[in-house]
Amino acid sequence: MSHFEAFVLALIQGLTEFLPISSSAHLILPSQIFGWADQGLAFDVAVHLGTLAAVVLYFRKEVTALLGAWFGSIFNGRRCGEAKLAWMIVLATIPACLFGFFMKDIIELYLRSAWVIAATTIIFGLLLWWVDRRASQQDDEYQADWKRSLFIGLAQAAAMIPGTSRSGATMTAALHLGFTREAAARFSFLMSIPVIVLAGSYLGMKLVASGAPIEFGALGIGLAVSFVSAYACIHVFLKLVTRLGMLPFVIYRLLLGAGLIAFLLSQ
Repeated sequence: MSHFEAFVLALIQGLTEFLPISSSAHLILPSQIFGWADQGLAFDVAVHLGTLAAVVLYFRKEVTALLGAWFGSIFNGRRCGEAKLAWMIVLATIPACLFGFFMKDIIELYLRSAWVIAATTIIFGLLLWWVDRRASQQDDEYQADWKRSLFIGLAQAAAMIPGTSRSGATMTAALHLGFTREAAARFSFLMSIPVIVLAGSYLGMKLVASGAPIEFGALGIGLAVSFVSAYACIHVFLKLVTRLGMLPFVIYRLLLGAGLIAFLLSQ
């Protein structure tokens, strides 16, 4: 992998990880259009670390409060809003873990195709538009109970299908349940932390077991670029989503899906 390829792929990963537009739909484009090779396990680990550092740093106050309250609820029986939210995030993470464990091979074999990604990009974009139009937007993330958290967690599990978008699916589910747009985004971003930790750990173990060579220059670029772009993306999205809504991202998804289909038909 050249340093230019590392920069482009890390930028795509950082910008699309937290927007409701599907990172997998974007990461397939360089390989389809330019014929770039797979970036490899080491690069995957680097960009996961970059996006993880970005979301943890951006929500450092919330993460510190949630972790402190969570451990306090375990060891001291402390009950508060932060402890409840932390437990709801844990609950919402479970479906994705189970789905990934049992369905990973099926997804890799049968669903990682450009046609699947194009279709899911369009379908789930339209679903996001429909839900956003009808959303009551009454509650914040602290109103999450076990039923709501489990529902959003199931949406996160379904988003393992390429092209769906993890953030898009979880925000769609949260909006459907009455969360405000900003609360839906915050809950989605906080939910991403344990998922990225688990995915990065899994990829890291695979990397160690594979004994694959590591090109530290490309990894450094991937880590730095994914961190900066993801941090900026989170900041801008939270500033704009309450004013613009989800429609710009829906339009973008429809154009992207249509573009992918047109490209595939031209081959």
